[in-house]
Formats: sequence, structure tokens, C-alpha cells
Amino acid sequence: MDLVGLNAVAEQLVAPGRGILAADESTGTIKKRFDGIGVENTEENRRDYRELLFRAQEAMSYISGVILYDETLWQNAADGTPLVDVIAAAGSLPGIKVDEGVQPLPGFPDETITVGLDRLGERLAHYAARGARFAKWRAVIELSDRQPSSGAVRANAHALARYAALCQAHQIVPIVEPEILMDGDHDIARCDEVTRQVLKTVFDELFHARVALEGMVLKPNMVVSGKGAARQASIAEVAERTIAVLKATVPSAVPGIAYLSGGQSDETATAHLDAMNRLGGFPWKMTFSYGRALQAAPQKAWSGRKENVAKAQQAFAHRARMNSLASLGQWEGRLESAA
Repeated sequence: MDLVGLNAVAEQLVAPGRGILAADESTGTIKKRFDGIGVENTEENRRDYRELLFRAQEAMSYISGVILYDETLWQNAADGTPLVDVIAAAGSLPGIKVDEGVQPLPGFPDETITVGLDRLGERLAHYAARGARFAKWRAVIELSDRQPSSGAVRANAHALARYAALCQAHQIVPIVEPEILMDGDHDIARCDEVTRQVLKTVFDELFHARVALEGMVLKPNMVVSGKGAARQASIAEVAERTIAVLKATVPSAVPGIAYLSGGQSDETATAHLDAMNRLGGFPWKMTFSYGRALQAAPQKAWSGRKENVAKAQQAFAHRARMNSLASLGQWEGRLESAA
């Protein structure tokens, strides 16, 4: 394992003013997005949509890396250029989602485990040969007054650690993503409690798996109220609680934190990221790894029409720039209304 090389890639992913585009929606997930804009879910349309993102020169200047779905990693652009080369030409790193979704966890009713470790080493070798420089694995933790159980948290943390160790053995930087869903009616205090538990367990498992923390990136949820909570926490409270939780659980050796948006609206995800960076006083670089919060606007602008490509790229550039500013603690709400 070349730790210097892994650390260089991790540092590039969290470079100041840049963040990660999560374009790794499965075929089923992107169908839901396309259904919402009246676009048929064909391989060609999926390719065309993602290509317009990767060729958006202004937007990609704010994007350090792109997480791809397996299909996209192997696709070529309309002119025959591999999409991984289009991403690299834009100055970004190609990455790959390697988990294979969730399945019920035996013995733990209503809880799940992320799968995909079987033959992962073999897959990683192929992904690296295609140009993938980093990978992502998502553990899904559902939150209620009874869940998660400690057993489900431990099982998912162990899988994350095994994945991360395999990635580093293949000279691929792992993005470690333990996501506590914001579905439900829990208050922010409950999210705070469980996020602490999950992150503590994840780093315990990473230690036992001998994962080099300098060669990884953490992709956590923010500490927020549930969507159905009676009271939604303020931007300031989300920022303060999230930073406090991370300071208590995340070692300073981790180069950076790239937050997931987790179903937040575009502007809310940006405002939270900005508020956290304005607080300062933490050892890691903090940026974004957003999917819907970067893509909802360009998808709507595109709506499957070639004549809308430039409009969609402009919408993508705006969201990317807003989040770039937020990653520096320089975003202001007036910039949204001005646009």
C-alpha cells in the first residue's frame, strides 16, 4: 500500500473550494428522477445526461471527484471518449460506487446490512484498471425510538471497515459513508445521540481493520431533525451539533469530511455546510458530496431535450459554485436570489 499516494488522492478530493458530485444513482433510482421530468430511462439517456454534467466546464471546476455507478464507469461519451477520460480532462477524479445495496439483517427485524463484499477485491482491480481513483460504500442506518440496535450498527461498521481495507489494498481511496436517514419524526437530540454511536463504532472497526485514516474520506450525515419532527432545528443548531459530534468521534488524521445531503433541499444543504465552515476550529477540511442537492436543478432544466443542455449546465454550475463557496464559509443567501 502506497499511503503517500492514497493521501494525495484523499487530499485532492477535499481540496479547498471543491467537492464531490455523487452521480452514482442505480438504474432504478435514476428512473425515479427521470420519471419526474418525463424522460425515458434508457441507457442512452442516462449516458447523455451524465455526459452533459461532466462536460460542464464551469461546474466541473468546483468538482474534485465524481462517484459513478458501475454502468457509467464503462460507458463512452457520444463521440466515443470514455466518460472516465471526460471527467479526468475536466480536472476531476473518477470514482466508483462499489456496494450492492441493502438486504434485511437476519435476526434484526426492520434493520438492514449493506452487501457487496464478495469478490470486491476482484472488482476493485478492474475498476482501478479503468481509471477509478476512489470508491464509495454506503451503510444505511434507520432511526427511530427503538433503532438502530447496537448489533446492526456493529455489523454495518464492520462491513465498511472491510470495504475500506480492500480499497486501500488496491490503491483506491475509500469514501466511508455511514448514513443515518433523516426520515421519521425524531428530534435533533436523537440524531445527535445515534450519530455519535455510529461514528464511534465505525472508527473502532476501521482501527481493527488497520485502515490508514490518512488515506480515506468520511461521508457522514449532518446532525438534523427528522423530516417529520414537530420542530426543525435551526441552521446554527445543526452546524453546532454536527461539529461537536465530529470533534468527539472523528480522528484528526482523516484528511477531510464530505457531507451527504440526505434529502435536504438544495439551499438548506448549502446553508448547513456554510454555517459549519464558518464555525472553524476543526482539524479536517469540510466539503460536500451531494447527489440530489447538485442535480435536481440541472435535471429539471434539461428534461431530456438537447436544446436544454446549456441551460442544464448553467444550473449545475450555479449549484456547484454555491457549494464551493459554502465549503469555504463564504456563501450568502442573497447569491441564490440574485441568480
